[in-house]
Amino acid sequence: MADYMVRLKDGSKKTVVAGTTYAEVAAEISPRLAKEAVAVKVDGNMMDLSHEVVPSGQMELLTLNDPEGVQVMRHTTAHVMAQAVARLFPGTKFAIGPVIDNGFYYDFSDCVFTPEDLPKIEKEMHQIVQADYPVIREVLSREEALMLFSERKDRFKVEIIHDLAPSDIITVYRQGEFVDLCRGPHLPSTGRVKAFKLTSIAGAYWRGDSCREQLARLYAISFAKKSDLDEHLRLLEEAKRRDHRRLGRELELFMFSEDAPGMPIFLQNGMHIRNELENFERSLQSIQGYNEVKTPVILNKRLWEQSGHWFHYKENMYVTKVDEDDFALKPMNCPGHMLIYKNKQHSYRELPIRIAEYGHVHRHELSGALGGMMRVRSFTQDDAHLFCRPDQIENELKEVLRLIDRIYSVFGFSYRIELSTRPDDSMGSDELWEQAESALQKVLDESGVKYRVNPGDGAFYGPKIDFHIQDAIGRMWQCATVQLDFQLPERFELEYIGEDNQRRRPVVIHRAIFGSVDRFIGILTEHFSGAFPCWLAPIQVRIVSVSDDFVPDANDVLSKLQSAGFRVDVDARSEKIGYKIREAQLKKIPYTLVIGEKERSGHVVSIRKYGQRDLGEMALDAFIEKLKKEVDNKALLTDVDSPPPGN
Repeated sequence: MADYMVRLKDGSKKTVVAGTTYAEVAAEISPRLAKEAVAVKVDGNMMDLSHEVVPSGQMELLTLNDPEGVQVMRHTTAHVMAQAVARLFPGTKFAIGPVIDNGFYYDFSDCVFTPEDLPKIEKEMHQIVQADYPVIREVLSREEALMLFSERKDRFKVEIIHDLAPSDIITVYRQGEFVDLCRGPHLPSTGRVKAFKLTSIAGAYWRGDSCREQLARLYAISFAKKSDLDEHLRLLEEAKRRDHRRLGRELELFMFSEDAPGMPIFLQNGMHIRNELENFERSLQSIQGYNEVKTPVILNKRLWEQSGHWFHYKENMYVTKVDEDDFALKPMNCPGHMLIYKNKQHSYRELPIRIAEYGHVHRHELSGALGGMMRVRSFTQDDAHLFCRPDQIENELKEVLRLIDRIYSVFGFSYRIELSTRPDDSMGSDELWEQAESALQKVLDESGVKYRVNPGDGAFYGPKIDFHIQDAIGRMWQCATVQLDFQLPERFELEYIGEDNQRRRPVVIHRAIFGSVDRFIGILTEHFSGAFPCWLAPIQVRIVSVSDDFVPDANDVLSKLQSAGFRVDVDARSEKIGYKIREAQLKKIPYTLVIGEKERSGHVVSIRKYGQRDLGEMALDAFIEKLKKEVDNKALLTDVDSPPPGN
């Protein structure tokens, strides 16, 4: 037989006999690699180890130390779960079972699951793993595949096969008595599956279409090590403890009503946080020359047609009739800002013009997608549009990146950056898109920040830079976005008079930092677990009186703190002092001041800091100075002698 030459990841070459499998190549390299390898990547394509070697291909043998190897394991674990369901629930029909972050799910029909079923399915899965069934790949003709799944009345698999292109290779994978339509790759055997746990049951629609059949979805997590699984479960419990929906109720920040689904209602405490956030950002924007505006919530259909939203975003818009004309609640603030710019003539000397708005927008999300503050239908964007000359683009973009970094650092957020490029439903010429993408990439490169490219995920009118912030327990949230737009200036015929007295087109930079102010507050609630830093806290100080005799003294302290500009209240109830202190701790109030005989006679206050020990006694004026310093520095910790974050 002929010899084949393969190239390894490290650049070395190896000669193998034609017909050799990648599993056999791994064994030739080392017994340990043969034991640990789970799949192979050849010229960038993932394959099973049972594949015969491709001549001259560059191969990389993957283990569970590789993220792609873990993905293969999770894929096989999904098949193990499906096999367990088939055993325990005869007659079940199988849809799809893709890998997702930290695990996988599988959609089923013709069955009903309860939470009590999950341990039973897990137990059966462990038996399948212990049986160590070989996972065997088979290539079928279209006719063979249709016959196989038609006989089993697997209507979902039959539909998938019908939708495949004539050139597609159809493969199934067998493990024991179970067979499933799948592209692979998979582990060599079920015994290679490691740590897993079924987590929840949900509903889903076939192919995500609400008009199609409703399915039962089982979610699971899967890891290469039990310790990783245990840590992930710990983080899930921590996430439940930090759930902003629960904390929002307990701390009286915001609420939701069935009469306004997906539309948060801010309570007094939540408004304190919201106002502090917006005023903080306003102060920085003012320094950088932003002008704040307010545009209508509802605008005529013709404006949305001109902007392109009517053709690219209509399904997410709320539309109504006003005086026989079609109007829409705005899902974005951009068109209104285009009208403001176009309201008068501009000179090149005026640019850049920076327009900012806390704009209330509405987007029609499916009810099943709604989730607390994280996915809503009504929210406020901290939107801004920068109208600039082409020669100003790079400097403006760099200033925006610096502003985002400064604001995020105040909250202790690290972040990841993505450059999202032209989507399939884009509008505009290839030349303008290439110009916009090149400008964003150049600024990122020159700024020295790390980023990754996210192909095809840009807005329909321009590419964008997305910021994903990392919270206290490691979760990532997409918040800030920066978009470079050559399209809307064309569609709205925006102009300025250039230095040569000729009419020129400006370029628009779209920019949001919090993104959705509502969602950002939800993220902050979970990030701080409801214990907001003092500058953000709804109530910064609670004063508790030891008895009714000291209520007048408590009110005197209240008056002085309020005069100094702090948010303060008094607990003057006829309750024991220990009970009142515990109540303040449950409300996560940063400082509790105790007023009794000792404090009255000594002209001091006794201070308790949330989450810390008793800080002792301090003169009220000294405490006011300490508190002022902490608030002014936007301190995350009690160490207010350090410089303010973001400076």
